[in-house]
Amino acid sequence: MKNESIVRLMAGTLVLVGVLLSRTVHPNWIWLDVFVGLNLAQSALTGFCPAEIVIRRIRGGGGPGCAGC
Repeated sequence: MKNESIVRLMAGTLVLVGVLLSRTVHPNWIWLDVFVGLNLAQSALTGFCPAEIVIRRIRGGGGPGCAGC
């Protein structure tokens, strides 16, 4: 599975979890959805995605300059 697909799956899952938690636990969980939405928007505009960096390190493809990869 490509890193982009994993990021999309993770974002969609976090949005659904945020909605579920905001409806069942506390309304402030909606801020999780706001954070995910803002992160997706800035990623589309800048090309920088922190989640993709984390996924790349977990999968072992850190690239040049990655200590311990």
